[in-house]
Amino acid sequence: MRLAIDHHTRYRFSSPQQRLVQTLRLTPGDTHDQTVVDWRIDVDCDVRLRDTIDGFGNRVTMLYAEGPLTEIAITVAGQVLTTEADGLVRGSNEPLPPELFGRTTPRTVPSAALAELARASAGAGDALDRLHRWNLALATRFPDAADLPDSGATAAEAFAGEPDARDLAHIFIAGASALGLPARYVSGYRNCGEGTCPPHGWAEAWVAGLGWVGFDPSAGISPDANYVRMATALDFTGAAPIAGIRQGAGIEELSVALQVERMNGEA
Repeated sequence: MRLAIDHHTRYRFSSPQQRLVQTLRLTPGDTHDQTVVDWRIDVDCDVRLRDTIDGFGNRVTMLYAEGPLTEIAITVAGQVLTTEADGLVRGSNEPLPPELFGRTTPRTVPSAALAELARASAGAGDALDRLHRWNLALATRFPDAADLPDSGATAAEAFAGEPDARDLAHIFIAGASALGLPARYVSGYRNCGEGTCPPHGWAEAWVAGLGWVGFDPSAGISPDANYVRMATALDFTGAAPIAGIRQGAGIEELSVALQVERMNGEA
C-alpha cells in the first residue's frame, strides 16, 4: 500500500521567543515492510536542521531557531510503501536488547487493578496468544478511544478514568510488564479512511522466537499496512513527534493538521 502523508504543525507564542530547540521524530525508518519513497521536512523560518539517530534507533531531526519568534510552522510531507506483516516488525533498527524494555517508567507502572485485569484477560498459553487477548480486552473495555494530545497521565491514572489512544498504549505496556513481557511505545501515523487522521500511538511487545509484534489496543488489532511507524521508546515521552525547549516568556498555542491517504493503485 502506498500512503501519502501531509502533516502540519504550527506553534504561536504570546511573547517573542529568543531561541527554540526542538527534537523532531517525524521521519519514518525503513523496515522489511515499510519503505520511505519520498520524505521532507520544511520550516517557514530560518532554522538549522541536523539529522541524527537517537539511542532507540529512531531517525531524529534537531531544529535550532534564533528569535525573536512569534510563531513557527513545521510541514512534513512524503510517501511510504507498506506491506501486510500481521503486526510483525522485521528489519527495524534495533540498537538495544529487548530486555531493556522490560523496565517501567513512571508512566507505565501498573496499578494493582490494571495488573489483575492483564493477568485475568491474558490467561494461560504462549506469549503471543496472551498478548492478543490482553489487547482485545482493552479494546473491549475502552471502546472508541480518541486520538488526543498527550495529557501526561500515567497508565494507572488513565486506567481509572477514560483513556485516549495514547493512554491505552501505556496501559498495554503496563499490563505486559505485569505479564513479565517486554513492551514499548510506538508513535506514528494511521490511515483511518477519512483523510483527516490525528497522530497515533500504539505498542509493541517482544515475543521470543518472533521478535517485536505490534498491538493497537485502541482498535483491538495488530497494526497492518495502514500504519506507519515513526519512533519507539519506553513511553510517549521518548517517542514524542515533537519535543523541545524555548527561551522566552508567555504561553504557546499548538495547532496540528494531518492527512494520511491511500494513493490510487497498488505499489
